[in-house]
Amino acid sequence: MIEIKHKETREILETVDAETLKGADLRDMRLAGADLAGLDLSGTRFQYADLVGANFSGSNLQGAFFSGAHLNHATLTNANLSEGKLGAEKRALAAMMNDCNLSNACLDRADLRFVELRNADLSGATLNHADARDADFYLANMTGVVAHRALFIKTNLREADLSEANLCDSHLNEANLIKARLKNARMESCTESGFTVINLANLEGADLSGAKMRNISAEDTNLRHATLRGTDLSNAVMGGAILRSANVAGANFSGVELATVTMEFANFSQALNAKIPSYKVNLR
Repeated sequence: MIEIKHKETREILETVDAETLKGADLRDMRLAGADLAGLDLSGTRFQYADLVGANFSGSNLQGAFFSGAHLNHATLTNANLSEGKLGAEKRALAAMMNDCNLSNACLDRADLRFVELRNADLSGATLNHADARDADFYLANMTGVVAHRALFIKTNLREADLSEANLCDSHLNEANLIKARLKNARMESCTESGFTVINLANLEGADLSGAKMRNISAEDTNLRHATLRGTDLSNAVMGGAILRSANVAGANFSGVELATVTMEFANFSQALNAKIPSYKVNLR
């Protein structure tokens, strides 16, 4: 018999007739504020459970099921959520994780489709091969995140802090990155011939200072008013991209075809290796 207690009051919230919570069925349980830190909870079923403010610090949650669960304000620092089932095919069926602390957590290969992670702390977390399509990371702290080959397609990353993040070979097609911070982010590839994709993404007003974006595919990407100071865009594919009023001082455009790029009010006089078509030389 296992007693699940509140992390502060030590009140017994639920009693489970089992020797371990590994793989246990905790669906629909009221576990707000529960102390579940440091436990082996791999494969445990938490669907639709109330886990608001629960403490999962250091717990093994590999392959655990969280669809429909409420995890707002929960603490998951250093937790292993690899292959965790948090997302769903519809937003109403995905987990709620607003204001969660997921710093240094492992979310490799996790299903995060439609999950709400607004204002969450994911600093130092890993999301390699994670599926975060249509997820909501508005205002999230994602500094130092490592997300190789992750899917952020149509993901809301508006005003998120992705400084120093490693997004090699990830797909961010149609992602909302308005005013996001991507200073010194790595948005290139781990291989010589690979590339990260940001086609149709909205990076208006984003800070990409010092970002590594070699070979990136940025077709029809909105970079209006973005800061690209010192950014490496060598060999980027930017057909139809909008750089209107962008700060491109020190940005490296080696091998970039600028014929169809909107460049009005962007001062390319301090850009590096930019081959500007003759008919665009006098653009303001």
